Amino acid sequence: MIRPALIALLLAAAPALARDDVVPAATPNGAPVSCISTVGLRSQVRSDSVIDFTAGSRTYRNTLPQSCPGLGFDRRFAYSLTTPRLCDVDIITVLQDPGLSPGASCGLGKFQPVTLARRVR
Repeated sequence: MIRPALIALLLAAAPALARDDVVPAATPNGAPVSCISTVGLRSQVRSDSVIDFTAGSRTYRNTLPQSCPGLGFDRRFAYSLTTPRLCDVDIITVLQDPGLSPGASCGLGKFQPVTLARRVR
């Protein structure tokens, strides 16, 4: 017989398991850079330690030096900048549900220009 506490734990873990996508393969396409412009910048969180940033036709993969708890689950983050550039010395803060409350704060790594592998469906 399954205990109620185990059922609750499995139900709580289900959203995390559903969101845990595989990080797509990426081929380096140039030397890593310390900063990227935030003009037109979009981001896609891949895991607790990988974020892909897209600006125009360029994609940059940022592999955080340390895993950032909750980033891969909540897939939202905020940052505060003094210039229109996001750099490897900047800190991101995970935005958690409910109400987008602040979670873990984590440092970024270098921005590696990449070409992402096409997804096969």
